[in-house]
Amino acid sequence: MTTFAAPQTPGRVSAVIADDEPLLRAQLRARLERLWPELAIVHEMENGRDVARVLDDHAPSLFFLDIHMPGVNGLEAARSIGSRAHVVFVTAFDQYAVEAFERGAVDYLLKPFHEERLAIAIERVKERITGRPPPIERLVESLAARFSPQGPGHLRWIKASVGSHVRLIPVEEVLFFQSDDKYTRVVTAEAESLIRKPIRELLDELDPARFWQVHRATIVNVDAIASVRRSLKDQAEICLRDHGETLVVSRAFTHLFKQM
Repeated sequence: MTTFAAPQTPGRVSAVIADDEPLLRAQLRARLERLWPELAIVHEMENGRDVARVLDDHAPSLFFLDIHMPGVNGLEAARSIGSRAHVVFVTAFDQYAVEAFERGAVDYLLKPFHEERLAIAIERVKERITGRPPPIERLVESLAARFSPQGPGHLRWIKASVGSHVRLIPVEEVLFFQSDDKYTRVVTAEAESLIRKPIRELLDELDPARFWQVHRATIVNVDAIASVRRSLKDQAEICLRDHGETLVVSRAFTHLFKQM
């Protein structure tokens, strides 16, 4: 990943950002540079792999760790870091963040980033950074249990790129997903976005009680269905709440609506 040449000024705090979204890394780095110009961002990572080498090569005092990253996630990275550096957990899942803060991690940040909350986190880090990093083993074990396949584990947020920004869409706001060969439309009552995640991957991650596949290329939020009708071609069609688009149900999935 990216390493930045930063002057090694005595007493200067050095930090590493780990997040699998390049735009979010850039956004956090830019805001940190503006709010904490004395902070040296010495390295960026897209997951927690090689965190031991990063510790040896850069000896950072602080890590901004996204909890949910592919490969080696932030919790696994935190285990490896141990007491060698302070940790700020970065997450889109507020229940994880609150527990992380209450159990003694340096602090937490929620996505999308808000400068007021980031400024508070910076002040708290500055107060603690000269002391020994707090033990976080119990916290890591507690949070890791929530990522267990036996736990809830369903997708809660959709990350969609909008220009140079990343929009985080709560899945409960999504009316339906619809794919073509390259992209998947994510449609809400207010807007729509495009993501590269295919339907088959979404099906593995979404709550099957809430999201039903109704076509090889379409998944619908059951709560968004206003009615189901028969078309002139004797195909089932879904009418949605708060949206004028009609979704065609393929014959393979009409059984889902027999009792509706």
